[in-house]
Amino acid sequence: MATWLPVFLLVLQVTTAFSEDPRLEFSTDTPINNVAKDPQTGRVYLGAVNAIYQLNSSLHLEARAETGPKKDARGCTPPVSTCQDLKDTNNTNKLLLVHSANGSLIVCGSLYRGICSLLNLTNVKEQIYYSDSKGERTYATSTEEHVSVVGVMATLEIDDKPFSVFLVGKGYGSMDSSKLISTRIVQNYRDWVVFESIIEASTVQAVPFVPKYLHDFRFAFKNDNFVYFLFSRTLGGTDNKNFTFVSRLCENDNHYYSYTELQLSCGLKNRYNKVQAAYLTEPGKELAQAITESGEYGNVREWDKVLFVVASSEEGTTESALCMYPLKNINQKLLAIVTACYTDNGKIDDRLVVESPYTSSKDDPCVKHSKDIVNQYKCGADFLPSPLASRQEFALKANPVFIRQNLLTAVAVAVENDHTVAFLGHNAGEVIKITKVPVQACHLKSDCQSCVAQRDPYCGWCVLEGRCTRRSECSRAEEKNGWLWSPNQQCVKIVSFHPPNLSCLKSQQVEINVRSLPILRDSDRILCTFGSYQSNARMVDGRISCRLPEQHLIPPTPAHQDFVAVPVHIFVNGSVRFASSEYKFYNCAAAVRKAENTPCTSCVSSAWGCQWNIAAHTCTDLSDAETGASIIKHRQSCPRFENPDPVLIPVGYKTRISFEGINLDPYKVSSVCTLLKAALTLPLICLFQFSFDKAHETNVLFHVRDKHTGKKIDSSLSVTLYNCSLGREDCSLCKNADPKYQCVWCTQSSSCVYDQLCASKEPKECPDPQITDITPRFGPLEGGIAVTIKGSNLGIQKDDIKNITVAGVPCKHLRERYSVSTSVVCEIGSAKLYKTGEVEIEVGRGKKGISTKTVRFTYRDPVAQSVSPNQGPKAGGTVLTISGIYLHTASKEDLQVMVDNVPCRVESFGEQITCKLSEYRGETVPSAHLPVTIQYGKHTTTTIKTAFQFSSNPSVSDHQPRSSFICGGRQIMVVGSGFDLVQKATIKVVASAGEWSGQAVLEEGSKHKNDTVIMFLSPAVNESQFFRTYVQLDDLQTELTPFEYHPDPTFDRLNKTVITENSMIIVTGRGFSKAMTAKEAQAFVGDAPCNVNTLQDEKLFLDPPSTAPSARSKRQRRDTGSDPLDLVIKFGNGEWLVGSVRYERKYSLPLPIIIPAVVVPMLLIIAISVVCYRRKSQQAEREYEKVKHQLENLEESVRDRCKKEFTDLMIEMEDHSNDISEGRIPFLDYKTYTDRVFFLPSKDGANDVMITGKLDIPESRRATVTQALSQFSNLLNSKTFLINFIRTLEGRPDFNARAKVYFASLLTVALHGKLEYYTDIMRTLLLGLMEDYVHSKNPKLLLRRSETVVERMLSNWMSICLYQFLKDTAGEPLYKLFRAIKHQIEKGPVDAQLKKAKYTLNDTGLLGDDVEYIVLTLQVLVQGEGPDITPVKVLNCDTISQVKEKIIEQVYKNLPHSQRPKVDSVTLEWRPGSTGQILSDLDVTSQKEGRWRRINTLAHYNVRDNATVVLSRVQHTQQSYDQNHDNHEERNALLEDDKVFHLVRPADELDEMKSKRGSIKDKSMTKAITEIYLTRLLSVKGTLQQFVDDFFRSVLCSGTSVPPAVKYFFDFLDEQALRHENVDEETIHIWKTNSLPLRFWVNILKNPHFIFDVHVSEVVDASLSVIAQTFMDACTKTEHKLSRDSPSNKLLYAKEISTYKRMVDEYYKGIRQMVSVSDQEMNTHLAEVSRSHTDKLNTQVALHQLYRYASKYYDGIIMSLDEDPAAQSKQLTLRLQQIAAALENKVTDL
Repeated sequence: MATWLPVFLLVLQVTTAFSEDPRLEFSTDTPINNVAKDPQTGRVYLGAVNAIYQLNSSLHLEARAETGPKKDARGCTPPVSTCQDLKDTNNTNKLLLVHSANGSLIVCGSLYRGICSLLNLTNVKEQIYYSDSKGERTYATSTEEHVSVVGVMATLEIDDKPFSVFLVGKGYGSMDSSKLISTRIVQNYRDWVVFESIIEASTVQAVPFVPKYLHDFRFAFKNDNFVYFLFSRTLGGTDNKNFTFVSRLCENDNHYYSYTELQLSCGLKNRYNKVQAAYLTEPGKELAQAITESGEYGNVREWDKVLFVVASSEEGTTESALCMYPLKNINQKLLAIVTACYTDNGKIDDRLVVESPYTSSKDDPCVKHSKDIVNQYKCGADFLPSPLASRQEFALKANPVFIRQNLLTAVAVAVENDHTVAFLGHNAGEVIKITKVPVQACHLKSDCQSCVAQRDPYCGWCVLEGRCTRRSECSRAEEKNGWLWSPNQQCVKIVSFHPPNLSCLKSQQVEINVRSLPILRDSDRILCTFGSYQSNARMVDGRISCRLPEQHLIPPTPAHQDFVAVPVHIFVNGSVRFASSEYKFYNCAAAVRKAENTPCTSCVSSAWGCQWNIAAHTCTDLSDAETGASIIKHRQSCPRFENPDPVLIPVGYKTRISFEGINLDPYKVSSVCTLLKAALTLPLICLFQFSFDKAHETNVLFHVRDKHTGKKIDSSLSVTLYNCSLGREDCSLCKNADPKYQCVWCTQSSSCVYDQLCASKEPKECPDPQITDITPRFGPLEGGIAVTIKGSNLGIQKDDIKNITVAGVPCKHLRERYSVSTSVVCEIGSAKLYKTGEVEIEVGRGKKGISTKTVRFTYRDPVAQSVSPNQGPKAGGTVLTISGIYLHTASKEDLQVMVDNVPCRVESFGEQITCKLSEYRGETVPSAHLPVTIQYGKHTTTTIKTAFQFSSNPSVSDHQPRSSFICGGRQIMVVGSGFDLVQKATIKVVASAGEWSGQAVLEEGSKHKNDTVIMFLSPAVNESQFFRTYVQLDDLQTELTPFEYHPDPTFDRLNKTVITENSMIIVTGRGFSKAMTAKEAQAFVGDAPCNVNTLQDEKLFLDPPSTAPSARSKRQRRDTGSDPLDLVIKFGNGEWLVGSVRYERKYSLPLPIIIPAVVVPMLLIIAISVVCYRRKSQQAEREYEKVKHQLENLEESVRDRCKKEFTDLMIEMEDHSNDISEGRIPFLDYKTYTDRVFFLPSKDGANDVMITGKLDIPESRRATVTQALSQFSNLLNSKTFLINFIRTLEGRPDFNARAKVYFASLLTVALHGKLEYYTDIMRTLLLGLMEDYVHSKNPKLLLRRSETVVERMLSNWMSICLYQFLKDTAGEPLYKLFRAIKHQIEKGPVDAQLKKAKYTLNDTGLLGDDVEYIVLTLQVLVQGEGPDITPVKVLNCDTISQVKEKIIEQVYKNLPHSQRPKVDSVTLEWRPGSTGQILSDLDVTSQKEGRWRRINTLAHYNVRDNATVVLSRVQHTQQSYDQNHDNHEERNALLEDDKVFHLVRPADELDEMKSKRGSIKDKSMTKAITEIYLTRLLSVKGTLQQFVDDFFRSVLCSGTSVPPAVKYFFDFLDEQALRHENVDEETIHIWKTNSLPLRFWVNILKNPHFIFDVHVSEVVDASLSVIAQTFMDACTKTEHKLSRDSPSNKLLYAKEISTYKRMVDEYYKGIRQMVSVSDQEMNTHLAEVSRSHTDKLNTQVALHQLYRYASKYYDGIIMSLDEDPAAQSKQLTLRLQQIAAALENKVTDL
């Protein structure tokens, strides 16, 4: 389709192309979000941030409504009076729709959860309707900026009545309704209120598909009773690539049954996959015909609709395209999808093309029906409840008709003159102005050429009116050639004249042939002008006939020409000029000017037709009347001289030249021969003397004149002068000269001369060859390199070279590189020893040449020794410097450098070699340490083994700031990793005006660089271009996106020109804040700097200079006295002279007045005071200085620490999501999970019998016990017995809380096989507990603690029911949170003794000292597990045990924690050289400070970066036992009377010691102020925020992902609350919180090892506790009033608590709105859990442990059963006695 573009689809870029045109425009104060137009009145409405504007059709403001900023809080449920943490919030307009039917404007913003309002169309200040108290059902749009919203007006029939509605399509925000598409009513009806979503059963919603489909709506429209939405979304897999979809539903569909999606593909392989904008219109006649002829879409008529779509590519480049989709083809595809689903199970041609994206059901949505159903249910029915979508292979495809190298964001289409015009906009920035630009600027063009040059489809040249107009404005446009369309590029043009030219001596009529001549009527008057001459014209046979001007009116012929071109214009009706050209009048007399040496030939061969008069020596017009011998009319008849002989003339030898004369009869014999302006009179033979030495040969021209008249006769005489000696400096070169020159080697003069100039005879042979130089002078012993021998007489041809030796070694002649006499190239052979010698060459018949002593060749072998650097990025570009011995051997051309198989291009060659590496294409990164090989010639190599390693490419993660002015010079900080590997870093700006122009590259080098940060200055660029910015790191190029260039700021005239020390300088202008901050900006008054106090977009506030300026400007340093001072603003490279100011100092009295009036009395007073207080003053001064010094020291200390902590904060606030391993999450199996949740907190911990599963029962009694336990299990399945059993135990005072918890857990395992029965028991007990709390206690305390058996049973029940939810949904974000905390904590120092860390969330666990440390990378070799080395990052302040933990973590990262070796079971050996050293926490080398001994660290052992360590398992042999025993004894001896510390000694001990010997100053400077380090809490919190939010979101997400047990139990609580009058909503909220979040989630959050096979250290546990406390605070209704005295842990998440509280409220509300879970469904689910897992549990052990309680409280249980009639009827007492007899092997009272 792209081939139609030049003819039928004209694309205009929306730019400032028509800037000359006075256009209507209106500017807003804030960015414009939406524009709507009332088609009836032409009014334009703007939806902007914080305002709605109403403009008339001329864009003049009629009214403005303020919509913000207003008080709001994220997630606040209106009305806001009930919310807290309110702050001024901008209101972004999300939706703007004109509802003409009732004269209202629908306005929806981002405030108050996206509530809409109705404004009066005639006056938007007047609000027709607004309500913020109707709840969620009226929240139409989104509060989040990134969520796009579209809408369209429609009509919906309700109760057979038409109602106005609008359909909204929006993406999903975290605080939004989950409905992607909703239908909203605009009036109250039934129970519906205005803006309510009236189709509740919307199946098109985001939840639970948020992670799968990220909708981005871009366009909505209505056509033929259908509503369409255009959007992009993902396909729901792991790939986040977007795809464009168009969806359709019937306008009157009350259930969205008809909702169907069709994928649109734009470009080859759907390259342009993400829609940005669209427009629907008719295609126009020409485009419709072109689409039809393409054959891709069938017959498309000009009145059909076409959807024009602008889409962008996500394949790494910012590229966009325009694609077209006929609407009828979209409808045909959609119908095919529906038909396939209705009639053929979603298949077309046996290929599945239909899917249902918005359902979690795995059932096929398509059921086969009869074909009649398609017509019967065009808008679907309830048999198809799920929306349909086409699969990828059934997409409607289109080829792009226009491609652009930037992001196109808008499209509009119009039809003009049957042609289609598309207007495209791109992402030039935010819109703050609306402009009504005429789509054409025809009237600005004054001539036809400029009119058609703009290719404007709206313009054309109105020929007979002489102006550029639209077709409708040209009165005779319908006549042939009356209006010439601009894109046709054609104007009225004079094609030819008849006659085509004329002599300037003549005049006659001329006929003019005109192309595209319009139809001229009889009334049209035609006028021709030739220069200033005018003549009336008439039409003759379709041509225009005019009279040419007379001879005297023709302008003179210009010099150096033989004609004059006169401008010709044709006018119609007086003043309208419609064609122009020029007419040529020739002048034969001037024809001879072209070639003065051949006047006759020039005359008769001219194009005009001239003749030559020999006698008069003139050229005249050709005339048949003139004849005779003197009249020449043909070239062959001209008299002339030619053919000089000889042609070659040697320099320095007198030579006679003869030449031939033709047609010389008219002349006498004697003529003049002239050369170089010197003339002699000779009879046709000329003799000259001249010298020539500048080139080997040159050409010389002669001419001949008539002797009598002095006139030139035609002569073409040229000879070649040559010099034998030039370029032939030796005999061989001379003999090699072309024989035609007759050059000989003259021995007398030792030069090459013409043979007649040498008196002696030329020698037969040349002298012996001479060698003057050889290159190179050194070569390898193996030979194989080329040596160039330079000299003279080295032969005349290749075969003359007979033999060559270099240092006595034969050298093979390379014939193809031979140069005559001067150069011979040969390839040296091999030598056995280092040697030096001369070069010898044999030429011809035994003539030999030997080099002198200074020209010798040396055989030696180069040895490469080292390479620097030894590491570089995979992308290449690293310049290696190779050092060694004799590297300067051979030549650069013989050299080849390789790093393994990677070429390294040689850049310099000498004592050191430098080369630039190519890209490494190996798969393993970092690579092994690769060899560097240098090859000299063919045979010699030198290698440095393990010299270089390719590492991962440096990566760029962020850059700040993200913009610059075009003047450049702004400091750009690029953040990433691996920058230490980079040798050359540059920032490049590629300026490209589009795909039709070239590119200019602007480049700047880096100003500062370390491993993680590179600083650049932004390059200066030119205006009005599109820029892309890149960072070039050696050969790796990375684009910085986003990075924008803004126009330089503009400055207004300075209003205030006088400044004082205390005044504020205010500078106004525009665009200051686009790419500059107050800290970056500089200002100067004269030569004195000013502090930039505040920088706004239109104002700069400057503090005056602290010292008075001493010069007019920075450049003009001399004192200018009272001259005005320059006020200069500097932004980066840009400097602007804003104006001149005067700096006024404080007024001071003249010195003569000051001295008598003030100074003299003061001196007297001072003198008296000094006498009285001198000693006391001096003492006070000394004390003051001392205190001042102490304060300065303390202040400096605090300042340094704060600065350091702030730097840490900035560095650590990076995204660590990439650091979390993507490997398998180590979930525990069900049994281990339940063991840990139920029994790990017990007093025996991991050794509890329920975990070990070991019962101490004699083998002889096992069968009896097993049978008895089976009977006891049956007894427990009696509800009567179990209730009595539990109540009896709970009634005993010694049955404490720990026993209740343990008993409940045993009961859970024992009854796991019948979880339905377990649930029933739990419900029964809970009902009783509720009654107690509701009637006799505070209801809000229900389920607060585990004070009863049933409360623990509930905890266990939740743990069982939520296990699968943990694995499927919440487990992954929890694991990532745990890993992120662990990773973050281990990045900094952790005190192994105090269990405190530099990076933590818990202020009590914060390491309150500034510990210096370095990150080291250890190369770890695991003994017995192969040669693979694992790099592990550790800190040099880590203890050896901490290092072991990190190594085990990295080496065995693919194993769960339980399968990894323990720290105590491995030893660590450091091998700094040939010997190794065992590293341990404490040994005899441990440092001792008083009674304190410091635990050994890597820094203690002086372990360096990249050190190799060996990890080995401890072998449990007798020897190792003895060794370990000795080590323990040594350790105990070391610890005797000693205290151990790691990084920080306890504060009390430190202070005690310092108080004995330190001054106050020492203590204040040494002891850290802990509060300074609280900024680290913020650092860690910011780093982990995303992980915390993700976990909270996964837990508090309502919808289909909520486990059925939660819904079931919450409904149970709601039901019970309704039964009690004193249970309010807050109490219900507390019950739910106590039963799920606090009872289950907090437990799991604080103990990740309950669900994962991981180890949770104390420092990690401390941070998890803070998050768990935050979760608990979020679930409570109590408002926490915070103050400065509040704990830091509370203050840390104070800002987020309100958001989390709303999430909890929404979660509870969402669960309440879910479909209820019936008892039967719950029992089915529980039965499945029982079936899957019961056989894995220690049920027998649990029964045995339960019986121990029955035995302990046996009498009480028997008594309780005896008192219960139901128990008596079931003989429960008897059954228990039988079990007791069997289990306890004793005789009972039976």
